[in-house]
Amino acid sequence: MVPRCVGVLALAAVLLLISSAVSRSKGLRDRELPGASRIPSQFSEEERVAMKEALKGAIQIPTVSFSYEKSNTTALAEFGEYIHKVFPTVFSTSFIQHEIVGNYSYLFTVQGSDSSLQPYLLLAHFDVVPAPEEGWEVPPFSGLERDGFIHGRGTLDNKNSVMAILQALKLLLTRNYIPRRSFFIALGHDEEISGTNGALKMSALLQARGIQLAFIVDEGSFILDDFIPSLKKPFAMISVSEKGAMELMLQVNTTPGHSSAPPKETSIGILSAAVSRLEQTPMPNMFGNGPFKTALQQLASEFSFPTNVVLRNLWLFQPIVSRILERNPITNAMVRTTTALTMFHSGIKANVIPPVAQATVNVRIHPAQTVHEVLELAKKIVADDRVQFHVLRAFDPPPVSPSDDQAFGYQLLRKTIQSVFPEVNTVVPGTCIGNTDSRHYANLTTGIYLFNPLYLKPQDFSSIHGLNEKIAVQAYETQVKFIFEFIQNADSDTKPAPHRHEL
Repeated sequence: MVPRCVGVLALAAVLLLISSAVSRSKGLRDRELPGASRIPSQFSEEERVAMKEALKGAIQIPTVSFSYEKSNTTALAEFGEYIHKVFPTVFSTSFIQHEIVGNYSYLFTVQGSDSSLQPYLLLAHFDVVPAPEEGWEVPPFSGLERDGFIHGRGTLDNKNSVMAILQALKLLLTRNYIPRRSFFIALGHDEEISGTNGALKMSALLQARGIQLAFIVDEGSFILDDFIPSLKKPFAMISVSEKGAMELMLQVNTTPGHSSAPPKETSIGILSAAVSRLEQTPMPNMFGNGPFKTALQQLASEFSFPTNVVLRNLWLFQPIVSRILERNPITNAMVRTTTALTMFHSGIKANVIPPVAQATVNVRIHPAQTVHEVLELAKKIVADDRVQFHVLRAFDPPPVSPSDDQAFGYQLLRKTIQSVFPEVNTVVPGTCIGNTDSRHYANLTTGIYLFNPLYLKPQDFSSIHGLNEKIAVQAYETQVKFIFEFIQNADSDTKPAPHRHEL
């Protein structure tokens, strides 16, 4: 997961700023999905031990994506061999086809018994970001189990999802499960470097076969727990959109010379002034455009006066709330396109006027804007013809997926959350301020939903792409249970009854 979908953190931050009290939760009423008789999500002790050991083994394979040009291909190939060994039932079942795409990614086709039901897609990735050992409590690729946790790079991002999907499918198959609704599983090997050899090629393959999907589920948002002191109950956020991105290089060329007779402005000075203007002039506040406003409104009933009144009446209080959102870096990122200066290069010698200065700006584009719009805004902010703009990489935000009563994938996720996590009373839509490779599949469906069936605590978030990443054994078992139930829920040919929010 590229700096990971922290919509939940953003929501927590804004509520922390505007609230100090919480009202008693109203809760969601349990409802049963229609369909065939269900296989209970109860696993034996032997099965629970096997599932955690399988995850530990996966963590020990250092499938690192170092850069756009370099990956540990030996480890990627080893991981493919490993899942063959651990999940032989998945690979040998007659109604499951598997293909290797882009040398290392895996695409599974699980054929259902009812061809009238539109298929869906489960996504995950098994490449990870680098993890230097310095600062880790245990070696990052040890897969060590300690104090009820499995430690190592990929335990949260995203080998846990890869293994949980395959594990849940294996457990269903050993119970003689045959799905009604066909589905695909796409396991990417290069998500951390944009997914152009994995996800993009798997998407093209499905498109060439004329596949259209009911929905897609990928990694992303979480169940937020203990971020807001006044909010005692956790809530789930399903991201229905994510930001676009642009790597923008600004460059200034000037005549080189001796530093003893400097010009009025050097290339470094001109470029420094340009990037300073970008930092000092934020992109427009887009609060009210996108799912974040809906999420705040749906959480209103969780709080007591006056917060509940504010959130229920954003038509009146929106200007105030939007200004509050700007005060926190995470919530600020939720309401606008952000620009971050990440690299600056210039100079060849202490006494030489540099001929070239270059700066790289990482831009995360709000779902209500486009690459072209943001590029033009950046040029207007810099307002200097001497500064050249070079777009190194860019993509627009994908469309916002529906989250209303008719959104089948969203409602299935909500229903499964309600079943597996009965203590979670509220499910809200959100925006992922990072990026996943799910955007490569946007031409196959109108419903892309980003959700990890895991609790996220404040200390957990910093470990994603950081130090001491780990997952509780119990949390991983629950993730397997969630997917086990979700696959069965998806066999329904009717939508789950929607929950009505008090607004």
